[in-house]
Order: sequence, then C-alpha cells, then structure tokens
Amino acid sequence: MKKIVLLLFLLPILTYSQNDLLSGIDVPITKEKVTSAFKALKIVNLESTKIAAKGDIYFIVAHRFGSIQDGFEGFYGLDNANTQIKFIYGLTEGVHISAARSQLAYDFAIKYALLPQIKDGFPVNITGFNSLSINNTLKESVYPELKFENRFTYVAQLLISRKFSEKLSLEVVPTFFHENFVENPEQKNTQYAIGFGGRYKFAKRWSLNIDYAAHLNRASNSIYNNPLSIGFDLETGGHVFQMHFTNSQGIDEAGYLARTTGDWSKGDVFFGFNLARVF
Repeated sequence: MKKIVLLLFLLPILTYSQNDLLSGIDVPITKEKVTSAFKALKIVNLESTKIAAKGDIYFIVAHRFGSIQDGFEGFYGLDNANTQIKFIYGLTEGVHISAARSQLAYDFAIKYALLPQIKDGFPVNITGFNSLSINNTLKESVYPELKFENRFTYVAQLLISRKFSEKLSLEVVPTFFHENFVENPEQKNTQYAIGFGGRYKFAKRWSLNIDYAAHLNRASNSIYNNPLSIGFDLETGGHVFQMHFTNSQGIDEAGYLARTTGDWSKGDVFFGFNLARVF
C-alpha cells in the first residue's frame, strides 16, 4: 500500500520531468507543398509551373485553325491551320524534356522545378524553362545567304506562380529570348518580355484560363503584336482538354513571343485546342 501511495505521489513529478526533457527535443515540422496550381502543362500559350511526373510520357496535339477573320473564303479558319505534335518525358521528379514539330517551327525544351510553394511558408512556386526553336518559315529563296543557325531562337523563362485557393491560381513569367536572325533591321536580336496568366476554376471540371505577354523592346515599326489568349480547360478522367481563342497562330515560345500577327480589335484571332494523352 505504501508503494502504491509513493508511486501516485511521484507520478506527477515523473510526468513533469519527461515533458521537460521532451521540450528540449526539436520535433521536425513537415513542410507541406502546395500542389496543382495548374492542371495542365500550359495555361494557354504560356507554360504553367506544372511538370510531368517522373517516367510519364505525354503525347500532345496542339492545333490552331486559321484566322476567323478569313470568313467564308477561308471557311472561318478551318483552312490554313497550324498543328504541333509534341512529346514530353518526365526525366526525374521535377524535370521534364520535350520535342515538338509544327508547320512553323521545331521546338526542343526543358522545364525544371526550382522552389515549391509551401503552405504557411514560401509564397510562390518558381520553375525554370528553356527552349530552342528552329524557324521553318524562313525561305532560302528569299534569303539566299541564310544559314541553318540563323533559324535558331533561344528562350529562357522563370515561371512564378501562386495558388491562392482551390479556385484561383496566378502566374508571372519574366522572359529573355534571342533570335539569331530578325527580318526587321530595327529589331534587336536580344529581346525581353513579361507574361501574365491565370486560372479560375468555376465548376467541378471547368476552368477559365487567360494569358498575355508584353514585349518590352519591340521595334517601333514592327508588324507584330502582343499575344492575348482566352480559353477553357475541361478535366476529363485525369486528363485536360483545352479550348481557346488567341491572336497568335504560333504555338512555340519564339512563335507567340516574337511573331504574333493577329489583332483582337480587328477580329483577327485563331481558335485552337490542346489534346494530351499520358502514358
């Protein structure tokens, strides 16, 4: 009986001592990453911060019809379309590579994670993107001294996104690109742009996507415009089907950043879609 009383007397002291010892131990705090700011690899034209998972292979068909402005003569854009076929491979966790071809360009790229958005921590996701585009539109009959390397355009982007809620995600994209050959002698080869994009999920499977890229040192006599795109994402069984209107028929970065010809104010826009299959 005396032993039981002694044990009951000592129990609070032993408990306090144990708690005091545990208080000196740093308990690791798990940093929860914020995921799925964007469901698709692209917003519309701009790359999103989403990266293909390790080992995943994406087969993507991106299609841009001709200008709606062509009217019945161009079958309201069904003629003169541009189609890009792209393959993406998840090289490691946080890195994927891609290769693509369209009527306007060949394109090779790498996308890589730099810093994730952390819940109650680091406020944004930062991802890097670099690409090499080979311009198919330059003709040797027009430029007899054209060399193969004159077709190259190098692009470097920082994709900075923040997921504000399950419905809203926004992105800013500082961009540097260099065209080895420019047709306008007043246009500098090295050029800069900044992109803005966002996604708003308004239904269980639907979201509204918008992106825009402002060219920062375009020549004053340039015939090209800044690309503005508006579209919808439809989530279908783990995949995303994208439909959009844009004033850029070019799908690769060099195409929409440097050579957008459409004009929303004149109805010179292109309807398009992106269809992806993951293996």
